Amino acid sequence: MKDKERISVHLPAEHHHLQVKQVSVSGSASSPTLIFLHDALGSIAQWGSFPEKLANRCRLNAFIYERAGHGNSSFLPRVRNKEYLHREALEILPELLQQLRIQRPILIGHSDGGTIALIYAAYQQPTAIITEAAHAFVEEITLDGIRDALSRKAFLLPKLARFHGDKTEALFDAWADTWLDGHFQDWSMESLLPRITCPALIIQGSEDQYGTMEQVRRIVNGIGPGAEAFEIKQCGHIPHRQAEGIVLEKMAVFIEKTLRASTSPAK
Repeated sequence: MKDKERISVHLPAEHHHLQVKQVSVSGSASSPTLIFLHDALGSIAQWGSFPEKLANRCRLNAFIYERAGHGNSSFLPRVRNKEYLHREALEILPELLQQLRIQRPILIGHSDGGTIALIYAAYQQPTAIITEAAHAFVEEITLDGIRDALSRKAFLLPKLARFHGDKTEALFDAWADTWLDGHFQDWSMESLLPRITCPALIIQGSEDQYGTMEQVRRIVNGIGPGAEAFEIKQCGHIPHRQAEGIVLEKMAVFIEKTLRASTSPAK
């Protein structure tokens, strides 16, 4: 693998910069490209070495980026509302991919990142999507998990500050305040699921404190035959960390199968 490269991508429409990490794999195909979308409190560093491991296993180049308000990207440009995930999927992500000149993305999204991947795929044509702990609607367990995190805010903020610096409290508050706002309780993106036509792997830990397998069932049923569910027993909200080997193998096999199918002659 070549030296990893960090770049800052400027989004003129929003007047902010997104921090991007590039993983270049020697001998990789020119496309498709893996795109990693982090969770609600995530960053490049919080993915750990997982993106590099998957990129090398699949021999595909990859990009990991930080949304505004996270890590080394710019501060949040505006107050969040209930459409913030749609906005990230339909405005920010397409512009970022255009600037990076990526035409065949494979989106790998965790939690909020998984939801962004689903919404993007409903309007665009990625090569495939993989989600971990994605939300298609609001569950009470999600709100309970956020309330619990809020009760431990003083303990959690110093840990998160390692990754987000002086943006930490604003990021945490934006996450908690948005999801716990009464106007967010009827949020859903389920109506978009039938629009998704690309292969989709939907992963969920059985012990996820922020969501249940009902999320997976509704997502897979909504998408239809192109979607595959994968439950990991005794696993919480972060499968790629808590069950790294299992997740790495499952994602790699799914990606390899998808690429074989895309290059097979039509019958």
